[in-house]
Amino acid sequence: MRLVIQLQAGVFVALWILLLPGAVAAQIQLPELTGRVVDEANLLSTSTEADLVEMLQAHETETGQQVVVVTVQSLNGRTIEEFGVELGRAWGIGQAEQDNGVLLIVAPNERQVRIEVGYGLEGALTDAKASVIIQNEIIPAFRTGDRARGIVDGTRAILAALRGEAETLSGIAEDDQKFAIPPVLIFFIFILIVMSLRSFGRHGRRHSRSGSRMGGWSSGGGFSGGGGSFGGGCSSGSW
Repeated sequence: MRLVIQLQAGVFVALWILLLPGAVAAQIQLPELTGRVVDEANLLSTSTEADLVEMLQAHETETGQQVVVVTVQSLNGRTIEEFGVELGRAWGIGQAEQDNGVLLIVAPNERQVRIEVGYGLEGALTDAKASVIIQNEIIPAFRTGDRARGIVDGTRAILAALRGEAETLSGIAEDDQKFAIPPVLIFFIFILIVMSLRSFGRHGRRHSRSGSRMGGWSSGGGFSGGGGSFGGGCSSGSW
């Protein structure tokens, strides 16, 4: 009887964890997805933004992977990790069946930067690689005040990593972290419940998005995500 009560409590907590982010997101306004570059914080010149858009469009055409650069005026009190995964899910960056989207997020007021990676690209752009890109390509330029250069160099490095150009990120070991098996049986069952519910939710969102967008990347000639999903993976940094 006690085990049944514990399992019921685990299910309740799992549902609460899954539903809470959506309820919180409804209260926080996210920037609108207007293109491959969303420069809300006005860090980029017109010509630099155009060059970035051209670069991202070419990569998307070649690989099918969707990379979006976004600068925001404020994180509204949230961590950049929370903001990143919520923005990725809200925008649906990447293809629905491949989850091959990436966000480069810059929050100058909080002096934070993050690379947010969709489920399908976590193997190509690991946490370790993203961290090196942030520390070696982005933050040094930011610290000198040249945020535009940091964004451009960071974007180039992200695209190079996604294309498998390992020489651009030499010396980076693959991220081999794995989830340890919980020692307590009830906790293990709880994790299984969470994973099962999350998987069900992802498939539901995919079918919904693919149906509403006809499986495409754009609507009415504009720009939009393709229904990709994010789980909060990759790396952040500050300057």
